[in-house]
Parts: sequence; C-alpha cells; structure tokens
Amino acid sequence: MSVPVHSPSANSAPVILAIDQGTTNTKVLLVNGQGEICLSRSRTVPLSYPRPGWVEQSAVDIWQTVRDLIAEVLTAAPNAAVAAVAISNQRETVVLWDRHTGTPIAPAVTWQCTRSAKRCEQLRKAGHGPLISQRSGLGIDPLFPAAKIAGMLDDAPDTRALAEAGDILCGTVDSWLVWNLTGGAVHATDHSNASRTQLLNIDTVQWDNELAAVFDVPLAILPEVRPSDASFGVICEGFGALPPGTPVRAVLGDSHAALFAHDPMASGIVKVTIGTGSSLMVSVPERPESHHALSATIAWSREDGGVRYALEGNISVSGHAAAFAAELMGLPDAQALSAVAGQVADSNGVVFVPALAGLGAPHWQTDARGTIMGMSLATRPAHLARATLEAIAHQICDVIEAMEGDLQRPFPSVTIDGGAGRNSLLAQILADLSGKEIVQAPQEESSAVGAALMAAAAIGIAKPVDRAPAQRFTPQISDGDRTNARHQWERAIAQVIEAASPGAAPASVAA
Repeated sequence: MSVPVHSPSANSAPVILAIDQGTTNTKVLLVNGQGEICLSRSRTVPLSYPRPGWVEQSAVDIWQTVRDLIAEVLTAAPNAAVAAVAISNQRETVVLWDRHTGTPIAPAVTWQCTRSAKRCEQLRKAGHGPLISQRSGLGIDPLFPAAKIAGMLDDAPDTRALAEAGDILCGTVDSWLVWNLTGGAVHATDHSNASRTQLLNIDTVQWDNELAAVFDVPLAILPEVRPSDASFGVICEGFGALPPGTPVRAVLGDSHAALFAHDPMASGIVKVTIGTGSSLMVSVPERPESHHALSATIAWSREDGGVRYALEGNISVSGHAAAFAAELMGLPDAQALSAVAGQVADSNGVVFVPALAGLGAPHWQTDARGTIMGMSLATRPAHLARATLEAIAHQICDVIEAMEGDLQRPFPSVTIDGGAGRNSLLAQILADLSGKEIVQAPQEESSAVGAALMAAAAIGIAKPVDRAPAQRFTPQISDGDRTNARHQWERAIAQVIEAASPGAAPASVAA
C-alpha cells in the first residue's frame, strides 16, 4: 500500500516513523505531529498451519519486513526528519530467541494458535482459574501466551535448560522488534502488551511470581516492563537513512494504540478494531470486574499519567472469516466477497458461525468449529457471502451486549476501525443488528497513528487538529427483524457450543 506525502512540509517538519506489525501485514508509516499519515508502505507476512489448530509465523520474516519497509519508506522520503520511532503490534504472539546471537529458536507462535488447549484444560481442572483471573485479568484460554511459552520451552531439547541458564529470551512481537532495532541493547515491553501475557499482575503492574510458577515460565526470560511512552532505547547502526540514536518512544499493542487514536483523553468511547480478529475495548479509570466473560486489561500507561485500564472482548476470527469464505467460494479477496454480498438484502436464513479457531468472547469455546446452517435449495452464493458479513457483526454484537451488562450502561454509538472496519456494507449490517449508530473512524491505520501520537506527545511535537467528519451508519431495519436475526444467531451459537462440548455450559473468563 502506498499513501502519498500529505504535504510539502512533511519533508522538513519532524515526523514519527510508526511500525505497525500486524498478523498478516507489516506496515511502516511516517506520521506527523497532527496524526496525519505522510507516507505508508506495507508487506504481507504469511502464516503457516503445520498441524490442526497450530498457527505460526517466521520471526525472521517479521523482522525482515520491518527492515525492508524502513528502507523503502525513507528512500521514498529522503528528507524526512524522523524524530522518533513508535511501535504497534499484533498482541499475544510470542517469539523465543537466543540471547547471544539474536536467532529465533522456533517459529513465532501466534495469538490464533490453540496448541496450548490441553495445558489450559489441565490448569482449569487444577483449580488455577480464579488466581489467574484475579491477578492477570484474563481467563484461561489458548489465546493468551503464558501456556504457549511453557510448551515452546518444553518442545525442543534443552530449550528449558537454556532458558533457565539465561541464554534464551522471550517476548511478544514488540519486544522482538525493540531488541532488533536497538541491536540487542534493550529487552523491554510496555504495560499494554505485558498485560496480555497472563504473567503480569495488572494491579501491581509487575511480572507475578505465582503466575509464572503456575504456568511454569521462568521470569528471567521475559522483558523489562515499561510505560507505553517510555524510552525503549535508540536505533542502532545499520538502518541507512534512519539515523543511529533515533529514540524508540512508544510501544503499544495494536488494539490499545487504536483506542488511544480515537480516545486519547480516555472518555469512554467503545472502539472495535476489525482485523483478522476483532478487539472491542473501552477505557475505564479503574480495573474493571467482568461478570459477562470479558477481560480486564491495561489500555496504556504513561510516565507522567499512570495506568489506564480497559474492559475488552476478543473475537478470534472476524475479518479473517471474510477472507476464508472468499477463498472457499473462489473469489479473489474479501472485497470481492462484500461485492457479492451486496447483491442480496439478507442471507435468506443462512447463518455462518466462523468458529475457525474456536470461539472467543463472550463464549470462550476452544473446541468449537465453524458451521453453516439454514441452507436450502434457494440458497445462492450471495446469501453465504452476506451471512459471512452478518457473522462478523453478530460476534461484535455479542461482545457489545456483554460490555453493556458489565458497565451497566448502554452505548448509543460504537466506533469501528481496522481493515474490515472500512467496509461500508459491514458497517451498515452492524448498525442494523446492534441497533446502534456505527461511527466509521475517519483516519485510516488507527493503530499506527495511535502509537505515533503517543510518541509525538512524549517528545513534545504533538499538535492535535480537528479530524475530518466521520461517516455514520444508523439502523435501517425494524426492531422485529433485528430481534429475529439475533435469536437465529443465538440458536446457531448454542448448537455450535453443544457440538463442541455436549452438555457443557459456555466457559467463562470473567475477570
């Protein structure tokens, strides 16, 4: 992707070089102090599926795309005055690497991977759930990294012994990038990313010895935890036009960064980032307690402003459902699927439950599998395409309703961003099924912009400006049609959960 330079002043005014390392793409952008994108480039990072339920990436490829894109962006803007670097990253994906050589010792294990399901079940049966939830804010689920880290240490010969000897380091993708950008000088993460590992006590905001013991993860391999706008070292030699000594001044998980872009004053806007999966997040002044299977997490932290918490619900497969359905239907991409979906006014009774990597919040069923229901001889490809977009919206509605239950207040509107968040048909379907106004974020690349704005504020070049008006979508169907559609979805979800765990109630990860 290429975005032209925003204004001639972009070549002389200070800018932030923002790295947005996502699940399927890496992006490097130049963002000015107003939060405007001056230049952007992206590259795909492939996923691999070596076994059922396993999802991996090459940590080397992740880093190489960052290096290549930094060079590409600065070649395209040779006079850019880069004042600092900011990072937003896919969360819960973990990397193990050799402390001495910087070489990954295994593929990166992604957040979608369910290889730790058995370990998670053993922890649940051993009665560790309440402690884990109370300390980390997160329930037991393969989405979160702690159990995966333990498995990675045990999978390869001598790996655990090397880790305990201090020869191996572990971190989420942000830590891996910081390590490489600083030439191995800094092994650090921020509170937002650390809060997603299940190893951080989100009350003390420190790594927790008891959690580490429960998960069998040696704390010595983990990075130092810092505020999101702290100094994360400086760029080492070898980045061409990016001068050595350039500070790395913001690190945020991608969903947290997107929330900061929309709501830097933490006023309580509900944000939905619709990417490969979806994250619904609302900032709150104190740690929230969930009774509807949502998570408590750290939204961000600042050196002079303390910790800001958030209530969050994670959906495992969201925008990825559209790409998956497009491939099955022989369509080139999700955009083509949306065009086909627009040919019909509804799904004609077809319901697609995209439990392709289990079900996330608020259902939390790791063993659930994707299902298509309600087809008849009248079903056409357009109905299945429409059902896919409706499935994305229904999952979001489930989490919105859980959030409203926890916070005891309705949300009249919801802000959406992310790749699929730019789909106007999906936005309208979400408005129809939720009964709420849906606000389509005016700025693209909210995660990168949020991290850049935090870095800009940290070094004193932030200059907030009025944003372009957002596009808004209001419900266009009747209350009766909405109720019927939601009931049909609820019946489908119930059948999927029953098939996954006959006779079992949905699992809870209440924080």
